[in-house]
Amino acid sequence: MRRHGFVAGFLLLPVILYVVFVISPYVQAFQIALTDWRGVSAKLDFVGLDNFRRMFGNETFWQAIRNHLVLLVAMPLVTVSLALLFAYLLNAAGGSRGGRMTGVKGSGFYRVVFFLPQVLAVAVVGVLFKAVYRPDASGVINGALVKLGMEPVGWLTDQRLALWSIIAVMVWQAVGFYVVLFSAGMAAIPKDVFEAASLDGAGRARMFFSVTLPLLWDTVQVGWIYLGIAAFDGFALVNVLSMEQGGPDGATTVLATEIYKNAFGYSRFGYASALGVALFFLTLTFAALTMRVTRRERIVY
Repeated sequence: MRRHGFVAGFLLLPVILYVVFVISPYVQAFQIALTDWRGVSAKLDFVGLDNFRRMFGNETFWQAIRNHLVLLVAMPLVTVSLALLFAYLLNAAGGSRGGRMTGVKGSGFYRVVFFLPQVLAVAVVGVLFKAVYRPDASGVINGALVKLGMEPVGWLTDQRLALWSIIAVMVWQAVGFYVVLFSAGMAAIPKDVFEAASLDGAGRARMFFSVTLPLLWDTVQVGWIYLGIAAFDGFALVNVLSMEQGGPDGATTVLATEIYKNAFGYSRFGYASALGVALFFLTLTFAALTMRVTRRERIVY
């Protein structure tokens, strides 16, 4: 009994902090979503589900949902694929040396290169790529295209390219973290598993798909959920890179930017809270479905 009291004493403060700073704001957001509060008065007039009816009838909301669907498919798929490839090259593609699996030559240098974007603030990454994507010859990419005799491309001003250009930045910024995550997972796999597969004649591709990936599946699942949650956010990069916070013409808008604009631009805190509630349930649903769909029998090694 005394031991349980000792443990409860340590857990009490974190639980209190979590309730105050996480659960309480969620509850307040649900409450504000049912009002027409404009953020300048202590009085909250109850309007029921009006904010949600307006939200479902707003084309901008559905445009943001469509953009989130593209992000949910493209960003995790590309990021996880690249991270798995790089992690395998850095940890196991060099073959067995001295009884252990090694990466390709220079893997230590490549680790630093891949992880470098993680030490940069997201806003800094946005400003950096704003210079890369400039629509004239002063941009890094367009400057190279002009020198090759090609016309400049409106990477962030073309409706067909804007979202994909931002997705590319998201992948560049995120892939280093997942290289480290998957590298840690690969390091935990017993080396004799790789050695046995090598003795059986498995090549690099077969060893990756038949040995490494199945034993790394739980880590991949976690990474996919993290990336999906990031895809439901995307506020910082969209806010810095896009035209007019979600342009051109809503091509890059996401729910987070709509929440920000409605709350702090139009003082519609009730409507912004309704958008926040929708974002909360979409994120929760995605995480639950991903865990359900990707569930598989655990491989013990």
